[in-house]
Amino acid sequence: MQTPDTILPVAPIEVAQRSDARPPMHRDVVFDVRGLTVRYGTTVAVKDVSLEIHRNVVTALIGPSGCGKSTFIRCLNRMNDLIPGARVEGEVLYQGQNLYGPGVDPVAVRRWIGMVFQKPNPFPKSIYDNVAWAPKVLGLKDVDARVERALQQAALWDEVKGRLKRSALALSGGQQQRLCIARALAVEPEAVLLDEPASALDPIATSSIEDLIHELKRDYTIVIVTHNMQQAARVADMTAFFSLDVKEDGSRSGILVEYDETEKIFTQPSDPRTEGYVTGRFG
Repeated sequence: MQTPDTILPVAPIEVAQRSDARPPMHRDVVFDVRGLTVRYGTTVAVKDVSLEIHRNVVTALIGPSGCGKSTFIRCLNRMNDLIPGARVEGEVLYQGQNLYGPGVDPVAVRRWIGMVFQKPNPFPKSIYDNVAWAPKVLGLKDVDARVERALQQAALWDEVKGRLKRSALALSGGQQQRLCIARALAVEPEAVLLDEPASALDPIATSSIEDLIHELKRDYTIVIVTHNMQQAARVADMTAFFSLDVKEDGSRSGILVEYDETEKIFTQPSDPRTEGYVTGRFG
């Protein structure tokens, strides 16, 4: 008979085997986050986070709801600037330059660090115009070639090449999300941020997105927020586990508990809080 304190056994999470020649932490550092704290008004959303994100590596951010994963990833291309009352402290170094330093243009930051959000959000335009929009606004050359290359990188070209002038809203949910990824890739960023990119998709579409992530890391540095631990184990080389620090007065803030290679996080975590989360004891 199950008692209130009984912990049901949880099947172990299978971590995908990596074939990369160099361990993730031996690659060049792209993002160096130092003492990052984010406040929305008086509420501390993320507190004192420090970590390094490496080139051509997929880094997953996992943890319970409300622990600051999305807040953290939005700091990597200054999307939090668009939220009233948001205040960022600490440093986010991108290839050695502080993204929050004086004179840094946040629009230019987003040119080099693209982002795809939780729900597909194609423009009410044609497939072609969705992908071509940013290159045209930025005055980039060879727009047609950029559109084709981005759609190929997003594994969508073969499905849409005969209907580029049709509305993007007629695509399936999975196709729309790959279109949004193509839209981010069209300006040739150096890093791509994915905030729960498959949470609104069915299993088949989710599998397509995961396969795409494996392909994209050859050319891009990728950071992904996911609530799906199996997904993190399948796609990520490095995993950061965030959790909540609860004070006596009931106030909560997101903290980074542990950051390591994905296999270690899921099989031999150093912190008991991480073990409790990945084995299903809480979260």
